[in-house]
Amino acid sequence: MNYSTLKKTVALSFASLMVVGMATAQTDSTKTATTTMSSETSTAKVFGGIGQYNTFSIGVSAGITDGLVPFTINTTNKFKADLGYGVYLRQQLSHTFSLQLDYLGGKVTGVDEEGKPKFGYTGYKTSFNSAALSAVFNIASVSFLHRKNSVNFYGSAGLGLDLYKIKENTTDAGVVNTLPFGDKTVKELFAPVGVGVKFRLSDAVALNLGYTVSFVQGYNFGGIHTYPQFSHYSYTYGGLEYTFGPKSKQNLTWVNPVAQMYDELYDAALRQEVEALKGRVTNVETAVSDLKKDSDGDGVADQFDKCPGTAAGSVVDGSGCVIVFPKPDSTLGGGKVVGTAYSNIQFEFDSSVLRTSSYPVLDATSADLRASGAKVEVDGFASSEGTAAHNLSLSKDRANSVKTYLVNSGVDAKKVKIKGYGETQPIADNSTEDGRVLNRRVQFKK
Repeated sequence: MNYSTLKKTVALSFASLMVVGMATAQTDSTKTATTTMSSETSTAKVFGGIGQYNTFSIGVSAGITDGLVPFTINTTNKFKADLGYGVYLRQQLSHTFSLQLDYLGGKVTGVDEEGKPKFGYTGYKTSFNSAALSAVFNIASVSFLHRKNSVNFYGSAGLGLDLYKIKENTTDAGVVNTLPFGDKTVKELFAPVGVGVKFRLSDAVALNLGYTVSFVQGYNFGGIHTYPQFSHYSYTYGGLEYTFGPKSKQNLTWVNPVAQMYDELYDAALRQEVEALKGRVTNVETAVSDLKKDSDGDGVADQFDKCPGTAAGSVVDGSGCVIVFPKPDSTLGGGKVVGTAYSNIQFEFDSSVLRTSSYPVLDATSADLRASGAKVEVDGFASSEGTAAHNLSLSKDRANSVKTYLVNSGVDAKKVKIKGYGETQPIADNSTEDGRVLNRRVQFKK
């Protein structure tokens, strides 16, 4: 089989492949349109990781090469098709991005129209083999009209090594020139840039059509030095791509993330979890409402109210029980000293810290002051141990501790006055421990 026959065979096979692919894609599209939504619902999750998809593919291609590239300065000016072929491995990393390792080989033939040579010669022939790693970006990978994509447009760009050999170089006089590198194979970096479109024939098989321009980092690919214009050539191709993996997993190339988000939103298990969560939230809200419930309005929640049903306006303690205030019963030091509600507050030796046993008296005193709006004087005293100056300071600290408690419980600070008397004005004999205990006190004066 001669070279011309080979080119015709490849072209005919390529045309047949396109016809079969388009027919298959049309049939698959029709099936997709008639398939119900529930039958196509995927179990894959949008954020479930790449392991739930098939992502590794192999592809083969064949097509035509040429030295003419649009929008550039070309070595020759007449289109002359030659044969190119390629194979690639592709690893998809996301819905829109993948890495692709390409091999491309073939020949490029350049021809000038008669009498119009650009660089002093009318033709060249160069054979090449190249390998490159490219990034591939899906330009339109999401169709809002279909649950599964059937057509994907993409762009690619990469970097690789081109090994080429110049076979022929002809001058405008038809003379074959001496080849610039002889029989030597030239190695130069090159950058392939391309666009293409894929048609889904099945979940694993795709028809791939594309156009790639290879920019070679040199000036001799066309058989003559073309500085400052870099060498370049184009490859127009068609081919098939097969994606490996089990049928239970989807091909990431054709997945529609929008459709997957919809599936997750209406996933039965997820909806059950949401409903269960709503139920738990309702239970918490009910429990909080029960905690705040106060049937008799005394300020103590029912769950902690030991005396439910108290009359409106009653002054109650922390357990919801009514506080009973005794009547005043004695006087001292020219002022009025009142009974239990205003009983003396006792302290430990050399301490101004309130005893917990004093809280009921203080609560009763606070309630009475808040109800009556009366003013009160809080007088602090100490026993005779220590210096007079220390005992005076200690008595003021004791009076301040009582005032702080009353103010924190709601008594107006302006209506509470404090005084410290130190070890003066004892109410018992300081020579005995029992007497000193009674003198470590705070008393109230209205």
